[in-house]
Amino acid sequence: MKIADVLLLDFDAEIASTLRILKSVPDDKAGWKPHEKSTPVEKLALHIATLARFGGVILNTPSFDMADPANKPPTFEFKSMAETIALFESNTAAARAALTAASDADLEAKWKFSFGERVLTEMPRAASWRVLFFNHMMHHRSQLGVYLRLLDIPVPSCYGPTADDRMGF
Repeated sequence: MKIADVLLLDFDAEIASTLRILKSVPDDKAGWKPHEKSTPVEKLALHIATLARFGGVILNTPSFDMADPANKPPTFEFKSMAETIALFESNTAAARAALTAASDADLEAKWKFSFGERVLTEMPRAASWRVLFFNHMMHHRSQLGVYLRLLDIPVPSCYGPTADDRMGF
């Protein structure tokens, strides 16, 4: 089994769970945040929707320097959850295609993530994919799940039943 095949098993399951969470967020709660230091729902949802773009960068470039002006992240403006979900679906489809095309040699190659001269990480591309994109996305998905609970919006299942989604139990 290729490395990409193993990563795709996780990818497909986690993308489906993330999509369920995103689809649970109503537009009228987009500006809400649980604390003044917290990220509002709309920015958190957009961040989740755009993280897969970074997964593609990891798979398609030898390195990424955050200090390089050419690598400035695109600015996205929240318009609706439907548009955010469409962006998520488009970005994750592109990331999945890039992962499907990756060879073991591609995924074993070192990938450097830096800020100017400061190297933040330098590890195999497969590990960079998991840490900087995949685990990062799941972290923010979980954050959004907590937001749903605090808003008293039913939380869909990810790994098993929730108090709101019993999954047939």
